[in-house]
Amino acid sequence: MSFSQFPPIRTRLQRSELAVPGSNPAMFDKALESAADFVFLDCEDAVAPADKERARRNIIAALNDLDWRGHGKTVSVRINGLDTHYMYRDVVDIVEQAGHRLDTILIPKVGVAADVYTVDCLVTQIEAAKGITHRIGLEALIETTLGMANVEAIAASRGRLEALHFGVADYAASCRARTVVIGGLNPDYPGDQWHASLQRMLVACRAYGLRAIDGPFGDFNDPDGFRAGARRVAAMGYEGKWAIHPSQIALANEVMSPPAAEVERARRVLEALEEAAKAGRGAAQLDGRMIDAASARMAENIVRQADAIAARDQDT
Repeated sequence: MSFSQFPPIRTRLQRSELAVPGSNPAMFDKALESAADFVFLDCEDAVAPADKERARRNIIAALNDLDWRGHGKTVSVRINGLDTHYMYRDVVDIVEQAGHRLDTILIPKVGVAADVYTVDCLVTQIEAAKGITHRIGLEALIETTLGMANVEAIAASRGRLEALHFGVADYAASCRARTVVIGGLNPDYPGDQWHASLQRMLVACRAYGLRAIDGPFGDFNDPDGFRAGARRVAAMGYEGKWAIHPSQIALANEVMSPPAAEVERARRVLEALEEAAKAGRGAAQLDGRMIDAASARMAENIVRQADAIAARDQDT
């Protein structure tokens, strides 16, 4: 291992992330009672310009009035982009009036590391001024070619940044890609046209201790398509995926949870290596295969996630 290491900045269970428009408060209670690990209340793309201020007020009320944590939810707000005049009021009003109930802020269309720094600066000042004692995390949406070109520098932002999300819809537009469904595969491309970008963002996340989250699949009438996309990113190492419709929550939770057989084998790997270490050996055999320290690290990842899921289920 390199002497330079970046441990996980913040571990949170984030298998499913439900997007909820701030302009539609009728959906807030349903989100609260849902099985989603994360809920983000949206000020940005899901809200028309004429509704921005009303959505912001709705979100402040929802943060203050609803018991998100008591329902096992991590609650986030997606602010408007730094290129709009809505962004500063999103941060100032929401954090000043409800920051003590807010877990993270999702920054859209992050293009350079300074975008994260700007929001971090604002949040830090508001927390100090308002006496907010818990640290509000930041998450960044990589959804432009500029953001992907700078993804390593963005991931290296220290401080509040906890996760990167792959925003495939705006990214496709930024690339001028030909798409058939948001997050789906174009049959004219020989494979997965998003793979290279997903892999690059994943490596940046893991190098700097961030969570890697996949974005939306647009056709909520196609559960097989959603499940296939989730399986691809789960195999790569992503730990969560968006749900833009309640029907996608269970699919995300299912695919992004390690299968029971995989958890059971991971525990056996750790037990076998523990016995080998007691005998002075660094490697062991299990089910006819050699296992070693690298096997232990992979197994620990699986067991850690399984334990987090079990703890959440017990609390809720």
